[in-house]
Amino acid sequence: MNQPLVSIYITNYNYEKYIRKSIESVLNQTLSDFELFIIDDGSTDNSKSIIEEYRSNPKIEIIYQQNKGLNRTNNVAMNASSGKYFMRLDADDFLESNALEVMSSVLESDLELGLVFPDYYYVDANGEITGKEQRHDFEKDVSLYDQPAHGACTMIRLQFLRDLGGYNEEFTCQDGYDLWIKFILNHKVNNINQPLFSYRRHGSNLTTNEERILTTRQKIKAHYITSHQLNVPKTLAVIPVRKTKMGQVNWPLFESNGKTVIESAIETACNAENVDWVVVTTSDEEVLNFIETKNVKHPKLFIIPRPESFARINESLNKTFDLVLDQLEYKNIRPEAMMSISIEYPFLKSDVIDDAINTLTIFKGDSLLSLRPDNRMYYQHIGHGMVPILDQDKFTKLEREALYKGAGGVVISTIKNYKRRQRMIGGKVGHIVVDQHTAFGVWSEYELNLIKNLV
Repeated sequence: MNQPLVSIYITNYNYEKYIRKSIESVLNQTLSDFELFIIDDGSTDNSKSIIEEYRSNPKIEIIYQQNKGLNRTNNVAMNASSGKYFMRLDADDFLESNALEVMSSVLESDLELGLVFPDYYYVDANGEITGKEQRHDFEKDVSLYDQPAHGACTMIRLQFLRDLGGYNEEFTCQDGYDLWIKFILNHKVNNINQPLFSYRRHGSNLTTNEERILTTRQKIKAHYITSHQLNVPKTLAVIPVRKTKMGQVNWPLFESNGKTVIESAIETACNAENVDWVVVTTSDEEVLNFIETKNVKHPKLFIIPRPESFARINESLNKTFDLVLDQLEYKNIRPEAMMSISIEYPFLKSDVIDDAINTLTIFKGDSLLSLRPDNRMYYQHIGHGMVPILDQDKFTKLEREALYKGAGGVVISTIKNYKRRQRMIGGKVGHIVVDQHTAFGVWSEYELNLIKNLV
């Protein structure tokens, strides 16, 4: 049998409602030079009877297995495949009729390309189109690769994937993110600005579990830092503290679970493995006296008083950062990156700080922010009434028009970038997404009362 151009595999677990549409979308492709694997991972619904209807098709091989999970299944498919190119299709999604032809032709045109991925449609449970996702133009716009391709319907040069060791089975989800980092560190990647598949939103997708996704992405990035022996920058964490009165409470000294906010922030920063030095800087005598009285110590920790004028609400933090860097210079401490940590976000954890530094390193950014995607509608008044900003009500969702809000209180910059621009954020600005708990900020007595209930 001749080598097929493309190997496709459909992964299924209890998707009897959708799998026929998925299979038929492959069989109806304009490109006929393919093989198709249907891999059922222990379904308990009627999936098997539908899959068996395709048993006699010479292009199809059926594999039944019991709950191996996504990444082990990916490797099963990779080892069984004989095509030049390789692609996963989820059983609840389906392809446009020319998808294989378009993606394979792009890979055929550039031998250095490791993978390509298209734009896509959003569809509801009934298959009705509800929107379109349009990615940045990789030929003109993209220089920072921190927005990964979709895990499914990304076409890969199979030999490259095998040479890179296939899929990492330590991770139970986010195979696309693992694949993305693996390839951007070693090969060219590109986007096709054309929707070539439909991504079904029906409420039970794996991708709706945000906490699992974010935790797995942290682990994937930490793995590649270690496995590729990437040098994370020597990093200074600065915790600027100003007196913030909320009723009768000075926020830095607010206590919960036996620790004040400032103590918890110091502990979180000092426990981050990628942080080399931690500086608390403040003009608040009450905070300074508290730290001294409590004898708060750690090998990484320095306490640097700052002038009261530096702590004014409308004053840039640059004067504080310059003061801190100058003070550390006297101690022969010269960081390669500097992070600002805001104590207004009391649920920040050490692993988020480590992830910010890992992310800056992997994607070779100049600076980075912690953010939350914000899908709410925003409006502005233009004289004759309110209109949505960025045309948020339109059908096509352009990646460049996605909205994010600062959350989590982490900002990091390389020292080189900070000194060149005299600000923390500039150059190639990367990001990490934080969960909703980490994103909770305390800015007023109202949030203070909420946090009293939360803790």
